[in-house]
Amino acid sequence: MPPVIHEQAEAWLVNDTPDLPAVPVDLLYDADKDPRTVHVAFPGGIDWSFSRDLLERGLLSPAERGGIRVWPCGRTQLVVEIRSKEGVEVVQFDNAPLIRFLHRTHDETVDDEGVGTHAPA
Repeated sequence: MPPVIHEQAEAWLVNDTPDLPAVPVDLLYDADKDPRTVHVAFPGGIDWSFSRDLLERGLLSPAERGGIRVWPCGRTQLVVEIRSKEGVEVVQFDNAPLIRFLHRTHDETVDDEGVGTHAPA
């Protein structure tokens, strides 16, 4: 059984204030539940989930799926925008913790029988 991957990071809520407020977030990946999905858990029980592939593509160039848009912001940051009936939420992340997290999600693989194995380096 592959482990649940958990990484802590900071996100900056993009709004109209001059200083973007930073909030701690948990990056989560559980290959047993859904090997294609990553979660960003915000304080207060708010959980965003979207395709791991979308996040990876968004690190390199603008990517969109459904109501979620992801794009690089300069060389060291990433922006995620989620549109819903309630409105639009925009959050900015540093790339380094996201890249580290995504690498860890690929470190563990699952074979055809569902057995977790460590991917070769």
